[in-house]
Amino acid sequence: MQAIILAAGMGKRLGEYTKENTKCMLPVNGERLIDRMLGQLSKFDLARVVIVVGYQADNLIRHIGHRYDGALNIEYVRNDIYDKTNNIFSLSLAKDKLMEDDTLLLESDLIFEDRMLRLLVDNPYPNLALVSKYESWMDGTVVRIDDDNNIVDFVTKQAFNYSEVDSYYKTVNIYKFSKAFSTHKYVPFLNAYCEALGQNEYYEQVLRVISFLNSSDMKALPVGNGKWYEIDDIQDKDIAETIFASNDELMHRYNMRYGGHWRFPKLIDFCYLVNPYFPTQRMKDEMRANFDTLLTEYPSGMYVNSMLAAKYFGIRQECTVVGNGAAELIKSLAARLKGNMGVVYPTFEEYPNRLPKERIVAFLPDSPDLSYSVDELERHFADKDIEALLLVNPDNPSGHFIPPADVLRLAKWCGARKIKLIADESFVDFSDDYAANTLLKDEILEANPNLIVMKSISKSYGVPGLRLGVLATADTELVEWMKKDVAIWNINSFAEFYMQIFGKYQGFYQKACAKFVEERKRFYKELQAIGYITVVPTQANFFLVHVDSRYTSGQLSELLLERYDILVKDCDTKTGLKGKNYVRIAIRDTRDNDTLIHALKELGK
Repeated sequence: MQAIILAAGMGKRLGEYTKENTKCMLPVNGERLIDRMLGQLSKFDLARVVIVVGYQADNLIRHIGHRYDGALNIEYVRNDIYDKTNNIFSLSLAKDKLMEDDTLLLESDLIFEDRMLRLLVDNPYPNLALVSKYESWMDGTVVRIDDDNNIVDFVTKQAFNYSEVDSYYKTVNIYKFSKAFSTHKYVPFLNAYCEALGQNEYYEQVLRVISFLNSSDMKALPVGNGKWYEIDDIQDKDIAETIFASNDELMHRYNMRYGGHWRFPKLIDFCYLVNPYFPTQRMKDEMRANFDTLLTEYPSGMYVNSMLAAKYFGIRQECTVVGNGAAELIKSLAARLKGNMGVVYPTFEEYPNRLPKERIVAFLPDSPDLSYSVDELERHFADKDIEALLLVNPDNPSGHFIPPADVLRLAKWCGARKIKLIADESFVDFSDDYAANTLLKDEILEANPNLIVMKSISKSYGVPGLRLGVLATADTELVEWMKKDVAIWNINSFAEFYMQIFGKYQGFYQKACAKFVEERKRFYKELQAIGYITVVPTQANFFLVHVDSRYTSGQLSELLLERYDILVKDCDTKTGLKGKNYVRIAIRDTRDNDTLIHALKELGK
């Protein structure tokens, strides 16, 4: 068996990275793609490796040099018109060699797990294409396969239909051809195709013709959860470096993204906090039905959107500011504050991060479950010079909840001292009897003009991609200032339309919250049965979990990510929790929660 690597392309989309080198010379996590690929091929007893070179060929040949002597017999084929042709011509230049042996055919811009090649080599079927279930990041050749894994169709870009993606597989661009297949099928059709349609095509088009005539000639071999990535641009490079990061770097690579985990479809995100049961499918269908209009039309400004947010929560418009997520409103509010702010740690650190450290007056509860009372807060801050006091309720990451009557008592205490009470109730809808726990009521705001209520719509309502948040207060001077401080179009048309139609789905939302509470109870019971963790009771959509001496919080987080593609929050980075061995686990739907339970049990064996 031999291997042929196609490495003639220019890789223009990688910009500076390929200015003086071909794409396969790109370093990913410090190792060049070509070195990784040749190292993987060296583990097999190959007669030779043929590399088709073109752009910056001499640099590539010089780099490879003689480092693989004794392990690989490397030969080169030159494509001198690489800038005028495509990979069908590159492969045609190596067609004589293709017919001399069974062949592994690879494109050089790939990074993949070692086991991918073993899948091909060990499979008895002579002609195979590695394929992966289609995912949103994929581009290039897409196929359909039947129940016997025969490739029955190569889907052209013109025929690609997003409503049919569940039936699509993407070719990994790693193939195995038998000598007989190359000699009697592939090369004759390759010659005919180039003769008829020219040299600026793709070699998979030949496979498409062959599959159309006889689908049993080429079978697909699905790679399942096997890791691989095709690198065409700088974002591909970044994602590949995350997927293939070393164990000690993997968590950092995910955390530095602050979301965007939909680019990693196999990842189960127990770090970011979202309602698993809302919005409903019907609500999503309504938004989808209006996609074209929402995409091509401007959103309204603050006047309309603050009115929609006020309607959404049943409060007065003049008391309401809508934001591009709560994060925008936190930033704006922090800019308005001039004095010190009292903060209960550990907390959602977007608040303290918006102020200089010297303006933060901290309170750290000393109870094992991080609980605290209003009386404790009043005693602690009684003699402190603060302009504002932050209360996240339920708290993040503990899930500790203070009943609304006590919060209002704290608001009165703060009001008597001319202290603004910032009550963030982003998680309050996950609490038991949530409808009675919100402070977003006109009578409460009017009776407490020093009270500022913040709410992230992303978390409770399951729409983080829309970036919606609301601030409400009877301090209309603050409201007017913030409305002028944020951008004129600070939310998009999709977010505006969502607020417009939400009222029709209010009943479904209440059912979703009730369903969530039941799942939280079930999940809590399952977690309690795992011997090496202690679960802190919560009124939010997450659990704070203490890990015993079997693992550190960092080790457990890394193992879950490395072995199971499960991302949890290592709380060692949070102020007040460093070295205390806590992780935070979001509560998702039953299927995902059970997946995590299974992983935790395996790690406990």
